[in-house]
Amino acid sequence: MRLLNCTTALFILALGLTAAAQEPAVPAGPQPGDKAPAFNAVDQDGSPWQFGAQVGKKKYTVLYFYPAAMTGGCTKQACSFRDRAASGADIDMEVVGISGDVPASLKIFQQANNLNFTLLSDPDGAVAKLYGVPVKQEPRSITRQVDGKEVKLERSVTAARWTFILDREGKIIYRDTAVKAADDLNAVIAFIRKIEG
Repeated sequence: MRLLNCTTALFILALGLTAAAQEPAVPAGPQPGDKAPAFNAVDQDGSPWQFGAQVGKKKYTVLYFYPAAMTGGCTKQACSFRDRAASGADIDMEVVGISGDVPASLKIFQQANNLNFTLLSDPDGAVAKLYGVPVKQEPRSITRQVDGKEVKLERSVTAARWTFILDREGKIIYRDTAVKAADDLNAVIAFIRKIEG
C-alpha cells in the first residue's frame, strides 16, 4: 500500500511539473501599474536625452524598442508613427524609438524617412534591459542606398520589438511584448481611445 501511495504521489508531482512547464512565462521587467524606469541616453543628433526632463511633457509617452534602423519592419513601424496625424490620431503623445543603433545610424534613418520624433541609441542594451526587453549581443552593420549613396549603419545589440505607453506621471499603462511592426500604431491608438472612453 505504501508503494502505491509513493507511486501515486510521484505521478501527481509529474503532472504538476508538466502543467507548470506548459504555462506561458510572464516576460520579465516592469508591468502596467509600475513606475517606468528612468534612464539617460543619446539621441540621433548625439545630444543627451534625459527621461526626467522629457516624460510628462505630453499626456502620453510611447517608448518603443525595435531591432534595427533601416530594416523592413522597423521602417514600416517608424513611418506609421511618423504619419500618426494622418490616421486621425489627435492624441497628445510623444513617441520615442529605441534601438542598439549608433547615433549616426539613427540620424540616417531619421533623415531618409523624414521621421518627426526622437530616436535613442542604446548601444549596450542597458535601457532595453531596464524594461525587460530581450537583447542579443551581436554587433552588426548593414548597407543601404540613401539619396543615391551607399551608407553603412551599425549597431552593437539587437533588441526585441516591444512597446510601452507611459502616462504623464511616468507610470506604465500599456506593455506589448508581441508587437507587429505595421500594426503597432493602431494598437497604441486603440488602447488610448479605450481608456479615454
